[in-house]
Amino acid sequence: MNLSLYTVSAFLIIDTDGHRVLAKYYHPKGHPNGESKKLTTLKEQRAFEKGLFQKTKKAGGDIILYDSHLAVYKHSLDLIFYIIGDPSENELMLHAALVAFSDAVHMLLRNQVEKRGVLENLDLVLLCLDETIDDGIIVDTDSTSIASRVSRPKADTTDIVINEQTLLSAYQTVKEKMQQRIGQL
Repeated sequence: MNLSLYTVSAFLIIDTDGHRVLAKYYHPKGHPNGESKKLTTLKEQRAFEKGLFQKTKKAGGDIILYDSHLAVYKHSLDLIFYIIGDPSENELMLHAALVAFSDAVHMLLRNQVEKRGVLENLDLVLLCLDETIDDGIIVDTDSTSIASRVSRPKADTTDIVINEQTLLSAYQTVKEKMQQRIGQL
């Protein structure tokens, strides 16, 4: 019986040309298989990403076993989201985490999830990722709660309504101040 937490080896966002948009690799310490297949160097990571992209660039699948890693992926316009785990991990849990992350990003970016939108809002995307996966452990699979914790709070300012009355009162105030200044001379 596997009593370990659901762990993730990596989270990747790759564009449709095979270029890395975002990559975050995790190395959980307590995982039973954590020492065997680590992608620690940049060269290993790039080679893994290139090969994974070649296998998954065509839409149609969700889960693949590649290079002794379980890869759950989802296409979104010109991006592909990946969660990479150990082959012994629960595929449904990894898929649930990926869908929750993807849906939360869609909510936060108002369905403009494309390469440019992700790069312009990288801070929100990274916060969303951190709310979904913490140090390689899946902590939340509810997209609305993830998006609500990440979303920017509205500023505590009241809406300023500019109409003829406010312009007229501003003119009157300026006129009075000018008359007072001229009277002091």
